[in-house]
Amino acid sequence: MDDNNGVEITSQEDVAVVAFKATSISNSEKIAIASEQIKKFIEDNHPVSVVFDFSGVKFFCSQVLGLLLEIRSKLKISDGEVVVSAIDPQLYRVFKITNLNKIFSFFPDTASAIKAINSD
Repeated sequence: MDDNNGVEITSQEDVAVVAFKATSISNSEKIAIASEQIKKFIEDNHPVSVVFDFSGVKFFCSQVLGLLLEIRSKLKISDGEVVVSAIDPQLYRVFKITNLNKIFSFFPDTASAIKAINSD
């Protein structure tokens, strides 16, 4: 996928992996473009679940949380799920403060996230 917009989307079995390529995700326009790319990928490929890979990300704005919630709502219709992998402990605090740590599952890396999804 075009990583000029900060994301790369790949598919492993029935799981889409959205990898953020920027260390800082705060540009509203790029987040909106990435959101459209992700939604189109989901419509075209119908993944069961989506892993958002935050490896290397050091900062993100609240719009990213909105994106995760929106994709979660979209997948929940078909019993899919959204999980988060490789998130920096400082960024995890944002999920904890907003109680989103109770909505999303977190994994140390993408491989363990995919393995957990596939074992469900």
